[in-house]
Amino acid sequence: MGPGQSRFRAGSVVWQGRVEMVRTTLGGIGWRGSLALALVVSVACGGGYRGEKEPTGQPTSFTAGDSASDTTHGDPTASSAVTEGDDETNGGTKLDVAPPDTDAMTAGDGGDQSGCDKVDFLFIIDNSGSMGDEQGNLINSFPLFIDTIQSTLDEAQDYHLMVLDVDAWQYETCQQMCTTAPPECINPMGLCDPTVGPACLFPCFLGAVCGLDGGYQCGVTMPEVCEDVLGAGVTHPRGQGSSNMDCNFSTGARYMDSNEPDLSAAFECAAQVGVSSYAGTERPMEAMVQAVTSGTEAEPCNTGFLRDDAILVVTFITDEDDGNGDSAGTPAGWKQALVAAKNGDESAIVVLGLFGDNDMPGGICQDLADGSDGAEAAPRLRQFVDSFGDKGFFGSVCAPSYDSFFQDAVALIDSTCEEFIPPEG
Repeated sequence: MGPGQSRFRAGSVVWQGRVEMVRTTLGGIGWRGSLALALVVSVACGGGYRGEKEPTGQPTSFTAGDSASDTTHGDPTASSAVTEGDDETNGGTKLDVAPPDTDAMTAGDGGDQSGCDKVDFLFIIDNSGSMGDEQGNLINSFPLFIDTIQSTLDEAQDYHLMVLDVDAWQYETCQQMCTTAPPECINPMGLCDPTVGPACLFPCFLGAVCGLDGGYQCGVTMPEVCEDVLGAGVTHPRGQGSSNMDCNFSTGARYMDSNEPDLSAAFECAAQVGVSSYAGTERPMEAMVQAVTSGTEAEPCNTGFLRDDAILVVTFITDEDDGNGDSAGTPAGWKQALVAAKNGDESAIVVLGLFGDNDMPGGICQDLADGSDGAEAAPRLRQFVDSFGDKGFFGSVCAPSYDSFFQDAVALIDSTCEEFIPPEG
């Protein structure tokens, strides 16, 4: 398999060719000179906060006569101070400029302005009828994954996590049943009764399925705010096999963050999206595009999730390909949407995919038609992941556990974080 392709092994993924960051330690510099030169040196060494304010809350600038704020991360003893006062010998102005702390100014800590301290995780989870086991595997793998992320990305401890499903609203087709069935077919419980007459047979067949999902009722069960928007973060999964809970994230938004009191429990609530999607087709990539693109209906629903100064890690899990006639667009277009969301910085994106490996050497998935443990070959989804080169990473959705997949992915996320150069401002 040539350079730029995703590395794959049945049931697990091995990421190869890790990129080492070459950390450059800036040598000590001694100098004396004019105030102008002192200011230039101080600004050059003090620009390591990636456009943020210094720890003291002051901007990285000062004027003659001011004391420069701390220019090293968390080390108040290493400040570069410029003071103005009387020279003890001749009464003139004296400029004292302390040399920079060379040990504190390393790559990823301000010296070269590289390294991330924020990560946005976006999970797209298929909520069709065959995905119950796969959702369970994902939920079981999450605690170890996030623990490894926290211990490996020591500088990046600020996370956003958002979950999407693959349709606009799982009850959309049920709602159509309610509006198309003759009024006499709807019984007092709000369900379609096929015994009323022949005209009720077809709409009520679907109605019987909808009735299995926690008591769906025509005219009563309505979407919550943003629940019927494709690409809006999931906060209250409903229907068969779901958590059927309002996840009530501590952010008050449609995503979790690293301050969530029990992040694993909150993720389990949201990720158990259930198996009640009765949509004619699943649209995982379209949901992703809608979630990250400005001007879409999903944008105001997800306000605050996507941050310019964070890397973006997209994970999707499905047992079907996103073929022609499913999500709008093409693999190239889906990629472009992600790159545009990161202001053109493709290096700030990691894409992880769990999908069918039927068409791969050594694949472990059986055909989806053979049983619930199967999957559909997914050449278009693999093409999408492969388009990210070494930052694209995929494994088999049919694996009995996803632990090794996510453990291997941590190294890729870590190197992406180390190489990230946050935008200025």
